[in-house]
Amino acid sequence: MAGAITRGVLYVHSAPRALCPHIEWGAGNVLGTRVSMDWTEQPAARGLFRAEHSWQGAQGTGAKLASALRGWSHLRYEVTEEPSHGVDGARWSHTPDLGIFHAATDVHGNVVVPEDRIRAALEQSHDTWAMREALHLALGQAWDDELEPFRYAGAGAPVRWLHRVG
Repeated sequence: MAGAITRGVLYVHSAPRALCPHIEWGAGNVLGTRVSMDWTEQPAARGLFRAEHSWQGAQGTGAKLASALRGWSHLRYEVTEEPSHGVDGARWSHTPDLGIFHAATDVHGNVVVPEDRIRAALEQSHDTWAMREALHLALGQAWDDELEPFRYAGAGAPVRWLHRVG
């Protein structure tokens, strides 16, 4: 791997059983390694499954993962990429109805709204309601609202502890 290395997590919040091996294959192609995920039933959506996969790769790997999975019906997922040398972190959220949302994140995982986006909201909003809607869009509120029940359902999922050695 050339360049700075970063890491992140692929959260598959809901997928039909038939799509699960294709998700592993798609992620494996991006990561350049075989990906095997522990699939569990998604309590928030009967007949769907959820899984998580921690990854490590070059800067920009998160965007490649999000793009590789984009557009598959019935698939809800998020990809995070931690900040690395000279690059902000990022989060990509996808739902079947809304498509994909991307946001830069700080070291704590908070969405960072760029100055130009805030200025545009100020310029184009003629009342408080319009300002609120513009800021909700900038923060990805609709994606958070749709994904939150699926995130919460994963709270009881098995945890794989990672330990740094050396």
